[in-house]
Amino acid sequence: MNKSQLPAILSLLLLTTACSTTNDPAPVTPPTTQPPITPPPVVQPLTEHLTLGNPSGATADVSQPTNYLLSKPQYALSYHRDRGIPTWVSWHLDASWRGSAARQDDFRADNTLPAGWYQVGGSSYSGSGFDRGHQCPSADRTNTVPDNSATFLMTNMVPQAPRNNQQTWANLENYTRTFLSTGNEVYIICGSYGKGGTGSNSFQTTLDQGRVTVPARLWKVVVVLPTGDNDATRVSTSTRVIAIDTPNDNSINTDWGQYRVSVDAIEAATGLNLLSAIPVAVQQVVEASVDKGPTQ
Repeated sequence: MNKSQLPAILSLLLLTTACSTTNDPAPVTPPTTQPPITPPPVVQPLTEHLTLGNPSGATADVSQPTNYLLSKPQYALSYHRDRGIPTWVSWHLDASWRGSAARQDDFRADNTLPAGWYQVGGSSYSGSGFDRGHQCPSADRTNTVPDNSATFLMTNMVPQAPRNNQQTWANLENYTRTFLSTGNEVYIICGSYGKGGTGSNSFQTTLDQGRVTVPARLWKVVVVLPTGDNDATRVSTSTRVIAIDTPNDNSINTDWGQYRVSVDAIEAATGLNLLSAIPVAVQQVVEASVDKGPTQ
């Protein structure tokens, strides 16, 4: 190689090295990634009125119109849109719920129902021969005017034969409230099933142009506990549990004691799971027995 050619060769080598360096892709540093943050589960507080269980597993899901949960400060219920009445209503009663608020008598539609659902109105039972039968009674919610007013929503009503409503059930309701003055609290679940009842006019199966079903039977369960905490776990095999199942008929006997049955019998008739939050071993005993205690 001629020495005169050396500078040219070195220049060529330098140029080749520079081009190679320029064209090589720069090393890629992977981005720093953080694992996705999983939020803690949202724990819904157990409403006071479902302390002993949710009898049908009702939820506030519009895709479940025959088992729609309405959870109000005063009571909880499963609403059956196609029947226009609740399947069951559950509430807690202790001395704090009682006061001097007057009966409001403001029967009205419940505008908290999902959009597009028919709202049974205060006049939907008019002329039918059936009472607007409270499930959670007005007299159980007299601490404040809003509490009492809430019992007059039509989602808390069923068409009830007047004699059944005003005498048989009223007698049990009055008796239930006497427990409060002796250091007790009570949990009450009531409901209806079947189709067709006899009011003061005649036998009917529906009201309000077919939008409200007249139930054939009305039932109620009352659990009596000494005032305290952790109520579901305090129910024992000796706890008094009153259960009745009555015909929706205006010739009914006014003595509610004649209609006492077991909780098991009501569950068999309705398909509900009552008192489900109570320990199973205790459930099996209290649900199989029929109350034989005093009735007044």
